[in-house]
Amino acid sequence: MGAPTCSPDDARTPTNHTNERTDMATISPLLQRSSEVRAVRGQGLYLFDEDERRYLDFTAGIGVVSTGHCHPRVVEAIQRQAAQLIHGQYTTVLHPRLAELTARLGGLTPTGLDSFFYASAGTEAIEAALRLCRQATARPNIVVFHGSFHGRTMGSLSLTTSRIGLRAGLQPVMGGVVVSPFPDAFRYGWDVDATVRFCLRELDFVFETLSAPRETAAMFLESVLGEGGYVPVPPAFAQGLRERCDRHGILLVIDEIQTGIGRTGRFWGHQHLGVAPDVLVTAKGLASGLPLSAIATSADLMSQGWPGSQGGTYGGNAVACAAALATLDVVEEEGLVERAAELGPYLSDGLRRLAVDHPAIADVRGLGLMIGTVFTATDGEPAPDVARRVQVEAERAGLLLLTCGTYGNVVRWVPPLIVTSEQIDEALEMFSLALTKADIR
Repeated sequence: MGAPTCSPDDARTPTNHTNERTDMATISPLLQRSSEVRAVRGQGLYLFDEDERRYLDFTAGIGVVSTGHCHPRVVEAIQRQAAQLIHGQYTTVLHPRLAELTARLGGLTPTGLDSFFYASAGTEAIEAALRLCRQATARPNIVVFHGSFHGRTMGSLSLTTSRIGLRAGLQPVMGGVVVSPFPDAFRYGWDVDATVRFCLRELDFVFETLSAPRETAAMFLESVLGEGGYVPVPPAFAQGLRERCDRHGILLVIDEIQTGIGRTGRFWGHQHLGVAPDVLVTAKGLASGLPLSAIATSADLMSQGWPGSQGGTYGGNAVACAAALATLDVVEEEGLVERAAELGPYLSDGLRRLAVDHPAIADVRGLGLMIGTVFTATDGEPAPDVARRVQVEAERAGLLLLTCGTYGNVVRWVPPLIVTSEQIDEALEMFSLALTKADIR
């Protein structure tokens, strides 16, 4: 064959991509940001914008930067590792930081959870846990609880019930997922004991009507509902789940993506519940802002998955593992778990004092430094517009907060664990000003 011909249009001068105009390029409008702040640097509890205005950050990147922004120990570990090995792809080669982190986490997870798989994001780790549970049990179904958030990729999204907007336009999602009531006593208007009894009865009803125990592979549970409104799990409910899992050979997966690494005042959120998981999932606060997630389970259970079912290009990245090791050092040496246990009630008490003068704050709840303030109207209905006004006014005052909850009416408090009582006082003062400015009574 002869050489291919080309038209004059095909022969035009190649585009110089480095000189292309970029002034019309934008970030996707489908991302819903909580603020208009353009952060250029961070230090400890603070973010700074292009004009060097300082913001007190009580979002911690959605609970990620537990050691604060750019902790010197973490920065130094990242820089040192980046100069040695950035990407040692772990299905191709192993690297020292991966082994060190595995040994370190093995000393922090419940006894028997001694086999680890690493990924980049929490949603990937949930997907891995889902695959493992189905393969190991040869059962198809998963039970989740109303208000849960487990991720945005299709498998984890199918386990997510915190709000309908996440599923909108994507139905039908993955099958085999059954939703059972979560014991949110505030929502039901009952006391905790009555709510737990009801929800356990409904779970038993699920087993009789929707998913027989012999077809149920696992239950997935957050120890504190995250996106669903910062609602702690009552210990009696978790213990009821553990008993049913043991009786029927069902696996209990506890999602510690947002609650882990000291956030709730214990190293793991499930330590408040008196139960141990069969599979533990962690991410967010593990590596102080670098993408890293993991699942932990027993070597026996992990071996029952199918060979080749786990993998990923960036999981267990060397720099992320170095950041995680430094993070664990800081958490231990600076007593951050103990600090969360001490200052969480200090923050909650301050918020409850403000609620006395602002009845629109109908509830203050949470564990450790994972606290939600619930806003309702005078008739008791959720008031997302009120929560949003307060969030905006807080930002104007210099305090960054997030909302959550099915209706968006919960303002959540999730500061870095290095927060001080003085910084909490500063945040409470800003929040009080925001309540006044937003005309919240």
